[in-house]
Amino acid sequence: MNTFEALNLMLTDMLGPNGPLIGIGVVGAFVILLIVSLMLSRKEDPIDKLNRVQKEGASKKDQRKEALRRKGANAKLDKYKAFLEPKSEEELSSVRLTLMQAGYPSRDAVRAYHLAQMMLGIGGLIVGVLYFVYVKGTEGATTQDTLMYTLGPGIVGYMLPKYWVTRRVNARKEEITSGFPDSLDMMLVCVEAGQSLDQSIVRVAGELRSSYPALADEFQIVAYEMKAGKDKGQVLSDMGERCGVQDVSSFVTVLIQSATFGTSIADALRVYAGEMRDKRVMRAEEAANKLPTKMTLATMMLTVPPLLIILVSPSIIGINNLGAQ
Repeated sequence: MNTFEALNLMLTDMLGPNGPLIGIGVVGAFVILLIVSLMLSRKEDPIDKLNRVQKEGASKKDQRKEALRRKGANAKLDKYKAFLEPKSEEELSSVRLTLMQAGYPSRDAVRAYHLAQMMLGIGGLIVGVLYFVYVKGTEGATTQDTLMYTLGPGIVGYMLPKYWVTRRVNARKEEITSGFPDSLDMMLVCVEAGQSLDQSIVRVAGELRSSYPALADEFQIVAYEMKAGKDKGQVLSDMGERCGVQDVSSFVTVLIQSATFGTSIADALRVYAGEMRDKRVMRAEEAANKLPTKMTLATMMLTVPPLLIILVSPSIIGINNLGAQ
């Protein structure tokens, strides 16, 4: 007898047939109450309190500027940042980078991500318990069924935001990879027409908005950071890190080396744009070569059974008729 069966038997003897379910509900309620009590009893950080007092004493004009400056921030989550942010700086940076690659560059994206995981996990746990009690029924349920129907929806709800972010990262990388050769061609045209690199980036961001919005957003961020006076090499490096695409990282390296050694940016763009066009053609040929292999299974499933029915059915009918005679 393993531990789960012994615990199930003990709860059944003490509380009746619904003992295991009552035990799970009590533990879940205790955990929820503990988390809520810790959140409510948390003292306000002195720095946050000082900032709040300064904001209250500021004029309406200063408050309006502060609100515009912090427009993307969610101040309500600041109180619970100790529960909604990883303790490790490396883990926090990793989650923030993943969310940025998924297209969520907000400063509160990490908190919203962990809040969604917590809320969906608790919601899934509640839905699972209600389904198990009122729909599935607890009579004759084993410990494995109890854990599957109660904890299963909670685990699914907790993992759902991670699955969504992973899908978003992959879709965004595919979009950037598809549109990057076109952006290089447009940038090369702008540079050869006499525009600077900053002006060409702004122009390319505007032209790509309708076709590749993710790539256009990245170029727009680069343009804004350059206008703000940030170092050009650092800005380009940050773009390569945000995109998470090898082609963009190589392009950033080419531009940084071209600026470092004083070579022509137009020549570097011309060579690299040609390589990206060839690479896109090779990707298209690779996808075309994979297509017959992928269609083989579908073709067999859709053609072989009807063909067998057409060929074998007359013989089966004839054999049955002979047997009946």
